[in-house]
Amino acid sequence: MTPQELAAKTGEVIGVSEWLEVSQERINKFADATDDHQFIHIDLEKAKHTPFGGTIAHGFLTLSLIPALGALTKGARIDGVKMGVNYGGNKTRFISPVRAGKRVRSHSKLLELVEKRPGQWQQTNEITIEIEGEAKPALIAEWITQFFV
Repeated sequence: MTPQELAAKTGEVIGVSEWLEVSQERINKFADATDDHQFIHIDLEKAKHTPFGGTIAHGFLTLSLIPALGALTKGARIDGVKMGVNYGGNKTRFISPVRAGKRVRSHSKLLELVEKRPGQWQQTNEITIEIEGEAKPALIAEWITQFFV
């Protein structure tokens, strides 16, 4: 579709991703990459004695899954995109922890799509990352990307 056709979908959910498992191995690798080794993420025994009942993913790990979940999303796609980049976020709220071994998926609702310069578009989506089998989402973020056609 064209950017203009996508812009006509403002206010609509434009895609839902496939499920993605947040394994303990992924959590451990994220801890190593970020030097955030807090026990609630990596120490199974200590984490059992917390209100979480086990290890949980870092909130920033869950946030960092937005691009991966985007790649797993079936939905509205712009034809002829040469490149896309993360631009930032307006709001992020971590609602519920993601326990190790749980699966998550994203729902993307288009909030705004504007052409910044010829061929350069800025898209703002409300991203909700759902946790399989849980009533509350892991996070809700207003996320901004730019793409070039």
